[in-house]
Amino acid sequence: MEAVLGRRSRPRLTEPAPDDAELLDLVGAALTAPDHARLAPWRLVTLRGEDREALGARFAASTGGDRAARDRAAGKPLRAPLLVTVVFCPKDHAKVPEWEQLASAAAAVHTLLLLLHGNGWGAIWRTGHLTEDRAVRRLLGVEDGERLLGWLYVGTPAGTVPPRPNAAPGPRVRPFRHLRTEDAPTKETHA
Repeated sequence: MEAVLGRRSRPRLTEPAPDDAELLDLVGAALTAPDHARLAPWRLVTLRGEDREALGARFAASTGGDRAARDRAAGKPLRAPLLVTVVFCPKDHAKVPEWEQLASAAAAVHTLLLLLHGNGWGAIWRTGHLTEDRAVRRLLGVEDGERLLGWLYVGTPAGTVPPRPNAAPGPRVRPFRHLRTEDAPTKETHA
């Protein structure tokens, strides 16, 4: 429960980050996320060190605008020592529609976020308009038919984040018998 209740998006991250071996172990565990037909319709691309700078340069070039905007864009990938690029790779499958595969990819990424938190790392899943940028996609090897779902920024948490307010689950959960009954089948419709 602690991994779920205690996890927060960590916007401030510093060195170190998990090394390749630890990250591979965590990704292996994330493969236990729900995945109908075991399609694993996702892949990850990691960026460290100068790779983050190359992505930042691509962000700056794709952003355009004034120098200050380009500088801000270039600095974004440097906010964490490790970026994990999330790529959705849908597969043609007669029984598993694309929406279900996307749900599977999101479940795996969320599981990875929980595992990172449980191992003492901080992370935040960042998205934005640059996930749709053709040059950014090309740099990261995202192919036609695939979708760039963003980046996990990963490292050592710096600073504190406020606790998440407790949301009441009641309004989100209702027994079937409390749903509208006009559309429910009657004995007459079954005759």
